[in-house]
Amino acid sequence: MSAISPQLRSSPAVKWTVGYLIVWTILLFEIRTLQMLPNWGHIVWGSLSVALVWYWWKATSENHQYARLERYLIATVAFILWWQLTLVVLDTLIMDSARANVARWGTASLFMIGLLWMVWGVERASVHYQKIKQNYEWLRDTSNEKSANTKLARLVWNPLNLDAHYYAVQWWPPRPVSLLRSISNRQAATALPRAQRSPKLDQSLLALISYTLLFLLVALLFSQIGGCREIYEMPAGGGEQQQLAQVVKIKKVIRKKYIINPLSSIIFAVPPIDDVQLELTEITKHAYQIGQGEGKGAGFSGGTYRGKVRFIRLEYSGGDWDQDYGVGGDLNMLLEYGIRTQHKVAERTESRTIGQLANFPLGKSPPLVYMTGQKNISLSNSEVKTLREYLTDKHGMLFGDNGGSRHFHNQFLSMMNRVLPNVKPVPIPLDDVIHRIPYQIPYLPYVAPHGGKEALGWYKDGRWLAYYHPGDIGDAWSDGHAGVSADIWESCYRIGTNVTFYAHSEYSKWLDAQEKD
Repeated sequence: MSAISPQLRSSPAVKWTVGYLIVWTILLFEIRTLQMLPNWGHIVWGSLSVALVWYWWKATSENHQYARLERYLIATVAFILWWQLTLVVLDTLIMDSARANVARWGTASLFMIGLLWMVWGVERASVHYQKIKQNYEWLRDTSNEKSANTKLARLVWNPLNLDAHYYAVQWWPPRPVSLLRSISNRQAATALPRAQRSPKLDQSLLALISYTLLFLLVALLFSQIGGCREIYEMPAGGGEQQQLAQVVKIKKVIRKKYIINPLSSIIFAVPPIDDVQLELTEITKHAYQIGQGEGKGAGFSGGTYRGKVRFIRLEYSGGDWDQDYGVGGDLNMLLEYGIRTQHKVAERTESRTIGQLANFPLGKSPPLVYMTGQKNISLSNSEVKTLREYLTDKHGMLFGDNGGSRHFHNQFLSMMNRVLPNVKPVPIPLDDVIHRIPYQIPYLPYVAPHGGKEALGWYKDGRWLAYYHPGDIGDAWSDGHAGVSADIWESCYRIGTNVTFYAHSEYSKWLDAQEKD
């Protein structure tokens, strides 16, 4: 800062621009992490951009010697603003490809702009220190020993100063020992001339390397802001927690038949005789929107306009957490949920470790996570604590599914006994709300009763914290439906829809209660 003129530092345009940059950084941090502020944060962002435009015009209209520098400074901050604002807009419009291109080219442009500012700053600082050098007599005269000793005693470490002792280091190419012995030092200096680097070149290389490393470090830290704290948002809207109306429609099918006497010698037109059959077709009629709370469109009052229902599977050690994972199972269930409820859903399924559940903040955690397998479940004490906090403090819910063995049944119950030691599992009756909305479940369907024929649940504080299906419901979701009948896999899709809807609606109610408090 000492190399920058006091007049420039005291410029109102510079002060307002730096202040705006600080406010922008705070708003951007909030948007990338907590997202707790309402949408007026974007309005403030846009209003401050108008102030930048006004200061640009003011700096352009002035003719003092620092007007051009002010314009460049404002233009740099404005570029950062509009670049990030464009990313927010593209993310809102779900234009992922365009957003990736804008992010990539914007980062490259920001690197080049910062490089130009770095070159300007280093050059200006070098000139500043060279002027200071001229004011000291002991730097001008190095002929006597006292001056030399004083100079050696006061080594310059500042990299912005060209007189730093690590710049312009003199070096000689290595000489064979026999050659050094055969000629004198003076002859060696004449025969092998000394090479010397320019201090300016050394300073430029050091500045470039330091700037590149610093830029990469800042970019890495900034990219981890969203990774350290992840958010989950439900789709905004509202609706009623009621059963989907099942309508039986009678369809009249008419097949025409002709009766002709093959022995008759007379050809004549025979009127058709209708063969009438009745077909009963069961269809689902969306007579109302499925959701929770007041709002427009199918969704949840605690959701946001960019929110989506996501399917998140838990990763754990010791077993096969990824059984039927991805396109062939989880995605089928997610797409069926979107079709049946008209809620916005994610384009793909996801997985998270139990430890990563701690990255979701309070009020922005996933309402439901899914866990399946058929082997061991090995959780550390830290993972047990994280899962307990997710289920109790963050109001989450666990959907467990026995993927194929009695051993997994015992493993799951043992795990839940560690996670919720004060809550005992109980059979979930078929007349419970989780088995009635949005579909009425008359019986518990299963592919194979690996852990019995009843769904178990862990109930606390007026809601189900965990739902355990004992009969490999994930196989019924997969392609081919594990060979079970259509009635079974359809009922399995309905149970998946009910549990997912129950978890999100309970979470939305909790968010509404938090806002009222």
